[in-house]
Amino acid sequence: MPLLTRRNLLKVSAVAGAYGVGVAVAGKFGLAEAAPEPQVLKALKTQATLTDAGITKNIMTWGDVGGDAGLPPVLRMTKGKPYAARLTNTLDEPTTIHWHGLRILNKMDGVPFMTQPYVYTGDSFDYSFTPPDAGTFWYHPHCNTLAQMGQGMTGVIVVEDDADPTFDSEVVLNLRDWRLGGDGQFIAAFRPRDAAKAGTYGTVRTANWHQEPQYDAPAGGLIRVRIAVTDVTRIFSMKMEGAEATVIAIDGNPVPKRFPLDLLQIGPGQRLDLAVRMPDSEGAIATLEDIRGTTPKTIARLRSVGTSLKRNVGDLAVLAENPIAKPDVSSAQKISVVLSATAENAPVDGICGTLGYSFWAINKVPWPGDTSDPTAPLAELKLGRSYILQLENVTPHTHPIHLHGMSFTVLSSSTREVMPLVTDTYLVQPDEKVQLAFVADNPGDWLLHCHIIEHQKTGMTSYVRVV
Repeated sequence: MPLLTRRNLLKVSAVAGAYGVGVAVAGKFGLAEAAPEPQVLKALKTQATLTDAGITKNIMTWGDVGGDAGLPPVLRMTKGKPYAARLTNTLDEPTTIHWHGLRILNKMDGVPFMTQPYVYTGDSFDYSFTPPDAGTFWYHPHCNTLAQMGQGMTGVIVVEDDADPTFDSEVVLNLRDWRLGGDGQFIAAFRPRDAAKAGTYGTVRTANWHQEPQYDAPAGGLIRVRIAVTDVTRIFSMKMEGAEATVIAIDGNPVPKRFPLDLLQIGPGQRLDLAVRMPDSEGAIATLEDIRGTTPKTIARLRSVGTSLKRNVGDLAVLAENPIAKPDVSSAQKISVVLSATAENAPVDGICGTLGYSFWAINKVPWPGDTSDPTAPLAELKLGRSYILQLENVTPHTHPIHLHGMSFTVLSSSTREVMPLVTDTYLVQPDEKVQLAFVADNPGDWLLHCHIIEHQKTGMTSYVRVV
């Protein structure tokens, strides 16, 4: 599938109806058989109280038609069962929805000028797919991403599995910053000097749009805490105080071996599932903290309520593996991917909006975005073959690298021992070389990019083509 440009967008629009209605499509991914009535996601502007300064205006979110809008809804799906959503756009700019981490049909991936046309003001687009994997995922626009995501458009997806172990409660945490001034209103989304480094941080940190929220949970119970880092910049080093927290899944997939949560680092685009064994005493507090930086910051608290259930995390059944093809490492073709800065500093016209700079590059090429001459893919992959991405980060900054449409297995790192995690987003450390293996089993053009959005929008983006 060629990269779409403004020049051939009309051609795409003409055929959009063939897939914009989510009709049944035969294939391994996202089979849309007998799709249910679509869940309406209305892109709109709203306002909310995020700080003591009062109401913040011009927040962007999704809501049901005719209903109140606030925190984007947690979308609940079931592994192997059809799901449908209708995006209706009432914003004064185009938008789309990308289903981050879900291995679905390419035409449902939500990337304008690559997999679908813009959804303009007043228009709608029907997404329809069957999630093949259980776990914690999330959704966001892939259009004017720094503004739309930065102003609220990030939501969590929970794909449930009927075979999942039983928990006594569940808490879903959507972690994101807001760039607000002292009056509680939005300030400039980024500063070029920061975009060329680690990224521009928000001024207000929230979980579920609240600062340091607290949730009640059964005393002595086992709580499934689903965490999605939907921020455009911030990397977390997480720790739990006051309770036993065990990591059971990362980025939607069960970990090969469970381990205690202790200073685990996760970045934008990544997700974390914890089994938290609550304290036995009523009123006792368990605190999820971010200790990255000089002073620990409270993310959220859990408060024990009721008589202790006296659960034991060791009795918790394992999560079922997702049906992700295992790569044949012995025959895999290697693809070199070098993450670097660029000295070009020329304004670029990025997909659906631009920041006006190019600071970053993949294999020395800064992503030019929507141009009259489409960019060649990083690599053209043969359907069904195994590949190894050899990522090398030659910068002094950390980059969460996300691959659309497929999941990879972590093979090795030059800086540390790694688990053979199955994931779609890997946090590449400064000066790290890492090997990520995957099977190219989902046809189409798939983005590969840094999920620090300023890095993505200023050059650290490419794509692979599976044919």
